[in-house]
Amino acid sequence: MISASGLRAPLESTRLAVRALRLWDTRTWAIAIVAAVAVALVVGLATVLIPNPVFGREIPPVWWNYPVWLVTSGLTGMLIATYMRGGTPGMSEVDDAQAERSGRLGTAGAVIAWFAVGCPVCNKIALVALGYSGALTWFAPFQPVLAVGALVLTGVALIARLRGEIACTVPAVRTQVAA
Repeated sequence: MISASGLRAPLESTRLAVRALRLWDTRTWAIAIVAAVAVALVVGLATVLIPNPVFGREIPPVWWNYPVWLVTSGLTGMLIATYMRGGTPGMSEVDDAQAERSGRLGTAGAVIAWFAVGCPVCNKIALVALGYSGALTWFAPFQPVLAVGALVLTGVALIARLRGEIACTVPAVRTQVAA
């Protein structure tokens, strides 16, 4: 059972993230939109969610591939926008360690989303590791789990970055008393 105090931290983080989004200026939103479109194009073209003559797909996409692809692209675009310097006036910078952690989570989320929405037998890693029938039997049913993981990782990374824009940690300061 989850206690009320156990729910406070995630709810507070989400509130801070929403507050940070409300403070974004037009430039930050423009960067987020451009980055989201770029991510959507790269993933969509390579996984053939956007039909194109360059890439092929042996197994057609399933219905959930499209929302996962678009939501992950949007979250990743917003995450990329949090890394711009000189952002929204009045916002503090996130410390380097937190930026590195959230950057790794966001990158992992985008890569996992790529595997989640891609053709299971077109994925060379799955094909080499499992073979054609193994990719269909083992990897394809696991793709929805990858999709959920991608959304969670990217969402957590974005919330961490946004929370840090409003309430970043302050390093401990030692004071010396003059004798």
